[in-house]
Amino acid sequence: MTTYVALLRGINVGTKQRVPMGTLRDLLSGLGCGSVRTHLNSGNAVFTHPGSDPDALAAGLEEAIARELGLSVRCLVREGVDLRRVVDANPFADRTVDPARFLVTFLTGTARPDAFADLDPGAYAPDEFVLGEREVYLICPDGIRDSKLAKLLTGRRLGEDGTARNWNTVTRLADMADEADG
Repeated sequence: MTTYVALLRGINVGTKQRVPMGTLRDLLSGLGCGSVRTHLNSGNAVFTHPGSDPDALAAGLEEAIARELGLSVRCLVREGVDLRRVVDANPFADRTVDPARFLVTFLTGTARPDAFADLDPGAYAPDEFVLGEREVYLICPDGIRDSKLAKLLTGRRLGEDGTARNWNTVTRLADMADEADG
């Protein structure tokens, strides 16, 4: 059994796209997932599955949500060890950063440096970003809501779908995946 982490994009942020966490757990169980646990109310789940294709699990979950709830929700699934890699590769680990103002945007594909060739990082200071393998690390010391850089780091510029989580959530999900691996 492999441990996976599911990240649902854009749910439970207001009155649209409501996916109760109990329903998410049931949908994952219905897909053959075991030891399903959710974190917060924003579409984060840790589970085990005998399959070896995270993209197939994401597609299956998207189909189940559409079928059962009538919603179109983009889902990303990563292996638990991949989430630990993201935490261990933190490019800002040598600095004190407010974890609530530090985001990781998880991408459906590889982060492409060419998508940022025309971007002058100095124009967005004090905000900073670093490309990872399949993620973008972003710190916004003055807050995320008003960050011009955060608004630029969208699917259109990235060339991939993505969903962001703050650092507290990323580290907690990595810890939950480690616990599931026992």
